[in-house]
Amino acid sequence: MSNITRFGLLAMGLVLLLGLGLVACGPTPEPTPSPVPDPSGGEVIRGTATVEGIEVLILESFPVQVQVVAQGFLADGCTTVGEISQELVDNTFMVTISSERPADKVCTQALVPFEETVSLEVRGLPAGDYTVNVNGVTETFSLLTDNVLPEETP
Repeated sequence: MSNITRFGLLAMGLVLLLGLGLVACGPTPEPTPSPVPDPSGGEVIRGTATVEGIEVLILESFPVQVQVVAQGFLADGCTTVGEISQELVDNTFMVTISSERPADKVCTQALVPFEETVSLEVRGLPAGDYTVNVNGVTETFSLLTDNVLPEETP
């Protein structure tokens, strides 16, 4: 065996050994969600979109309207924003932005930015301080007056 061949085998072995060492020391990957049937016929992997920041906008109107603008990214070129839901728990709006991805697609492995605007259901709420939690990112806002229209008199 020539010196070049020995060197090549030695270099490949060293790269393989280093690669295994890096994999063993890296973070534990999150489990991949199982695909679920989609009404359109294929299987879809559902998850939660990664949100990096939110901004709460209080619109000048009465009753007051409040929107939250969420910015983040999706894991690859096939993943899209799925269902957006909200629930008011005590004085905290829990907003969930889900993601969907066809299970059988091969996709670009590039992060895809997104921005979603969600109108919060604030009509009828009393004055006070409120928190918005969108996929773990929080911000607060205040309603300075009760957000209720005065009842019309006949």
